[in-house]
Amino acid sequence: GIGPKRVKQLLAHFSLAELLILIRQQNQTRLQQMGIDKRTINALCKQAPPDPQADLQWLAASSKHHIVTWDHPDYPQQLLCTDTAPPVLFVNGQISCLNDPQLAIVGSRTPTAQGKQHAYEFAYHLAQMGLCITSGLALGVDGESHRGALAANAPTIAVTATGLDRVYPAKHRSLAHQITEQGALVSEFPIGVEARSQNFPRRNRIISGLSVGTLVVEATLNSGSLLTAEHALEQGREVFAIPDSIHNPLAKGCHALIRQGAKLVENATHILEEISPILDIPKKAQDIKSPLVIDNTFAKPIIPTTLPTASADESMQNTSTAAVEPAGEPMMLVASPNHAVNPTALDPEYQQLLAEIPRTSIAVDQLIHQTGLTADTISSMLLMLELQGYITAKGNGRYTRLS
Repeated sequence: GIGPKRVKQLLAHFSLAELLILIRQQNQTRLQQMGIDKRTINALCKQAPPDPQADLQWLAASSKHHIVTWDHPDYPQQLLCTDTAPPVLFVNGQISCLNDPQLAIVGSRTPTAQGKQHAYEFAYHLAQMGLCITSGLALGVDGESHRGALAANAPTIAVTATGLDRVYPAKHRSLAHQITEQGALVSEFPIGVEARSQNFPRRNRIISGLSVGTLVVEATLNSGSLLTAEHALEQGREVFAIPDSIHNPLAKGCHALIRQGAKLVENATHILEEISPILDIPKKAQDIKSPLVIDNTFAKPIIPTTLPTASADESMQNTSTAAVEPAGEPMMLVASPNHAVNPTALDPEYQQLLAEIPRTSIAVDQLIHQTGLTADTISSMLLMLELQGYITAKGNGRYTRLS
């Protein structure tokens, strides 16, 4: 077939309407007269779009239904500047949000309870800061991200892998309806298209293409979320990842991204600091503090008592105690004052590694020799010990234990 990049080249010479009509008519002679080579003509006719009657009926059914093409003023400009921007987008909802500054949040369909909290809370606070949260309407991280944005009374965009006359997965039908009221459902697929495995990579390219950056919450090494992150890098966008325990299989994808250069983030403010220079975000929004973490100590997020929680079909499990600052002040976590000097709170293997690190300093190579652990394992464990405030990096591959 032929992709959006080749279609863009063709539309530099012909209108989209003219091209679609000739393709539907299988008018190869006229296409040749227009200067299109035979190989491209065969590809165009092979993937000729279906009869548009169903699309037009859907468009007329609601004022919230829209079909936008590259030359439409509401076509998202962030997506338009990528090589894979679809020539046509179907939109159900508030079309104005397509050109809002967007941050993609993606991750596992079966996240841990903590992963759900991260997705919901990052989305909530980033939405409060003025970002439209974009995701893929899937179960797990996607759903929690959409809910977090909705709870902040902010728009959210769900990019689907089906026609917009159906919802996949079906259990997100209610969520999809809420999104159309406050944000938008978006698809490149015509009305009537069902969910197919080959549609999801195309959806992922749109998710990353709409957004100035992509945050990966939890992902295995073979997760589709890593493909979304890869698309983001190809499109010149930022990639962020949240670290977790090396014993969590869903952390491996995030750790791999961090090793490859993704930005490690502990709270929503870290993301805003990276992307605010290229966005028109009000200073007031930039000053909002994310309550996910204190100082440089990574901790399990705590949902404040005033923060709306997720819906019942994918309810989050809050295993921590809420802590709220006085009225009018930013809500912050309450960290244990003994956290950094309480090694017994660590797993045994972490305790053993910590015991090898002196209060002067030690090189990573020496730790590998003393412990017999691999370089990758040592690196991941040192990362977690540093995030939790037990050690600090001194530069040149050396670490010091904190008292």
